[in-house]
Amino acid sequence: MAEKISDAEFEVLDALWEAAPAAASEVAARLKRRKNWSAQTVKTLLARLVEKGAVAHAPDGRRYLYRPILSKDAYARNAAKSFVDRLFDGRAAPLVANLADSGRLTKDDIAELEAILKELKRDRR
Repeated sequence: MAEKISDAEFEVLDALWEAAPAAASEVAARLKRRKNWSAQTVKTLLARLVEKGAVAHAPDGRRYLYRPILSKDAYARNAAKSFVDRLFDGRAAPLVANLADSGRLTKDDIAELEAILKELKRDRR
């Protein structure tokens, strides 16, 4: 999946990650809590996601049921890689340093990062 997912498309995809398969009307109802989009807007965004290969659809009587093809983990990996490539020349250390400088790392985050690094060191021996 090479095409970029827009912020609006991400909202629809996120609703499908919550519960799929789902009809466009169900997705629109889920999104009504956080967005004031019409059912037609949601259908347009779903069509774009189908075209981009992030979502599949199948007929179910007079409607279509949509399900994500792109997993949330795969999306997060691609988005994180793109972000790090763009802002930090592909290096993770400056990203972590930036988060540390901003005060965004909690003690739990630091402990989790230490555990990840410890495992990486062990696996790379």
